[in-house]
Amino acid sequence: MIRLSQGPVKLAGVPVRNHLVLAAGVLGTCASSLRRMLRQGAGAVVTKSIGPEPRYGHAGPCVVVLEDGIMNAMGLPNPSREFVQELSSFDGEPVIVSIFGGNPEEFHEVAGWFAEKAEAFELNVSCPHAAGFGAQIGTNPDVVKACTEAVKEWKKPVWVKLTPNVTDITTIGRAAEEGGADAIVAINTVRAMRISTGLKRPVLGNKYGGLSGKAIFPIAVRCVYELYEACSIPIIGCGGVSCAEDVIEMMMAGAVGVEIGSAVVQDPEIFRHISEELYAPDGISSQEIVGCAHE
Repeated sequence: MIRLSQGPVKLAGVPVRNHLVLAAGVLGTCASSLRRMLRQGAGAVVTKSIGPEPRYGHAGPCVVVLEDGIMNAMGLPNPSREFVQELSSFDGEPVIVSIFGGNPEEFHEVAGWFAEKAEAFELNVSCPHAAGFGAQIGTNPDVVKACTEAVKEWKKPVWVKLTPNVTDITTIGRAAEEGGADAIVAINTVRAMRISTGLKRPVLGNKYGGLSGKAIFPIAVRCVYELYEACSIPIIGCGGVSCAEDVIEMMMAGAVGVEIGSAVVQDPEIFRHISEELYAPDGISSQEIVGCAHE
């Protein structure tokens, strides 16, 4: 397998320790869990998505572990502005704050709370199970562009996390780029559903949810590949990455780095384990393979 050279890198304007980033929504709910992931080898961490008002989320069950992935319908629970306290002890560490809102003004407001501590912002315009937020606005290219422009006013790197639940993801990617995004994150969860045949009802309290994990890896690779050909800004691959070989495949499709989420559930030390296989003292630069599948 191809192995990469070791050492700090920059992902879309953000200095990080390696190419592996903790995805939003997984152990990103407090300072201690974020620090734990950094200690376990994550190159950077993304917080839980924070919005303009506190939310309790959907009624349970909220998470179901399947044979090939995880299905969730959390409903964007978050403490809103109180989360600022969780980041008070971070200074210059690679923490990316995930934020959401229902319009550009709310995105701008929430970003302002974290402008001093965040190394970058990740815009959640892709959650598939929260009414009025996420994918409900992330399917409109004009709104995505406007939300990106609003957060860019804080002069921080902006990553825009896209939904795969659209006809043409490149249209949304180009809108983010036109709005000034520094990077695209592809992808968030795939809208999904399971029904309990014993109970004769949906297994999730919200009925519908988002599917993550190994089952969606081929979808994520396809989206990264399409976005690489349509956009000129960096792409962070996300969706089902669970081993070093997956990282290399994502990079060949066009990703400069990856986010890892569901794999942490099965292996809390996944970042260290992947790094041990991915990096070598005599490894090559990632630049040699990013997008090479397009040649």
